[in-house]
Amino acid sequence: MFRWLMLLVLIVPALEVGILVWSGNAIGPWWVVLLIVLTGVIGAWLAKRQGLETLNRAKQAMSYGQAPQEEILDGICILLGAAVLLTPGFITDATGFVLLLPITRRPIKRWMVRVLRNMLERGTITIFRR
Repeated sequence: MFRWLMLLVLIVPALEVGILVWSGNAIGPWWVVLLIVLTGVIGAWLAKRQGLETLNRAKQAMSYGQAPQEEILDGICILLGAAVLLTPGFITDATGFVLLLPITRRPIKRWMVRVLRNMLERGTITIFRR
């Protein structure tokens, strides 16, 4: 797992710089800066909207005496998506929007559940109940 993370930390910034330089040559540097700022603003708005909606759904689930399981996964995806959108670049922006949009977030949440289930079965992580 650490190897994949290290590879990601090294490769993604290099790709981002290459794409930013390429797009700056293709459409002009000011347009690239404008696109980066625009995606940041739209991403912040979307993250706030999705986050508040998820928080309200979690409160509603808890008021019915249910654990907000789905909402916790949504919150993790929204938090990661918002954090990734803060870094300038087109790859990270695309990843952030994928994590923020409910339609594209659904398969990611299924993958997260599968990974967590596998980790629980292997004993990599343990969840304690009170």
